[in-house]
Amino acid sequence: MTNHDAPSSTRRERQLVQIAALSVAGDSGRAAGLVLEHAAEFPDDAPLLAQVTSNLRSYDVVVIGGGAAGLSAALVLGRARRRVAVIDAGSPRNAPATHMQGYLSRDGMPPAEFLAAARAEVAAYGVEIIPDHVVGIEAGFFVRLAGGTVVTARRLLLATGVSDALPQIPGVRERWGRDLLHCPYCHGWEVRDQPLGVLGSHPSAVQHAHLVRQWSDDVAFFAHTLEVSATERAQLNARGVRVIDGEVSRLVVENDHLTGVQLDDGRVTPRAAVFVRPHNVPHDDGLAASLGCQLDDAGFVTVDATGRTSTPGAWAAGNVVDPRAQVITAAGTGSAAAIAMNADLVQEDIDRAPKC
Repeated sequence: MTNHDAPSSTRRERQLVQIAALSVAGDSGRAAGLVLEHAAEFPDDAPLLAQVTSNLRSYDVVVIGGGAAGLSAALVLGRARRRVAVIDAGSPRNAPATHMQGYLSRDGMPPAEFLAAARAEVAAYGVEIIPDHVVGIEAGFFVRLAGGTVVTARRLLLATGVSDALPQIPGVRERWGRDLLHCPYCHGWEVRDQPLGVLGSHPSAVQHAHLVRQWSDDVAFFAHTLEVSATERAQLNARGVRVIDGEVSRLVVENDHLTGVQLDDGRVTPRAAVFVRPHNVPHDDGLAASLGCQLDDAGFVTVDATGRTSTPGAWAAGNVVDPRAQVITAAGTGSAAAIAMNADLVQEDIDRAPKC
């Protein structure tokens, strides 16, 4: 590029940003004038100009993630007469589970039914559900979607959830959410008084076994690859939890039901269900990092009591903040974030109002 070309390139980029900003603000008159000026100087940009001016959709709040946290926030904001879009790819974490427990008035509801009801509720207040996923967020909260659409927002809510990293044991992924379980508060009642197992694949697995013992007096702790200390072994034995040493080779499944746990040496211990403490990891979408949000040592977003992140205008709620939050807890954080975002938008409206 020559020295003469550099200012022209800079001006081109600046004008495109201005056109996009004016389009978003609804200032069609100034945007049209700048479009004509830009088209005369940069005629090859005609397709790009068309995209910038017509492929942008503007919202008060864009919610990224359509689970309990995101939809709860959308409900509150919709009722506050805000223009809201929820971007959701339709891959909920609890999809393998047949029922959702512990949610007052919704106990036992299938997760898919819960989401359908929640979507219908937010839609009644004008909230848009966009079935897509975010591939990037540019300065000014320009949100690029995989389908090619660009949306923009005055405020953003990250509600992208968490991923469960499971041990690489045959049968684990297939039985996940069915009879290979993680949360006794979510699933313990349904398997109460049955022969249960706890897999030692996480540093907190011993404590998990003590917790599971509340639901059954027949609990076996499979040490697997975990080193169980003498103190831990004594405590488990004192509560009637059997410690079974040896690496687990597979989960035994018969007629589409888990029936036991097999070790490398061939031993099989009959079990009706097994609990495992997964390693919770943030999704590798990089969205929080691209926004400059402060993260904790595990990669989860750090927020204040309202869900506000370290990045102005961006909030986060649900499992992207607290990987152990249950559905009802995640919904509560979404509601709190929505109230805070609306208050922030009101203050901005005050600051922008013409002064007499």
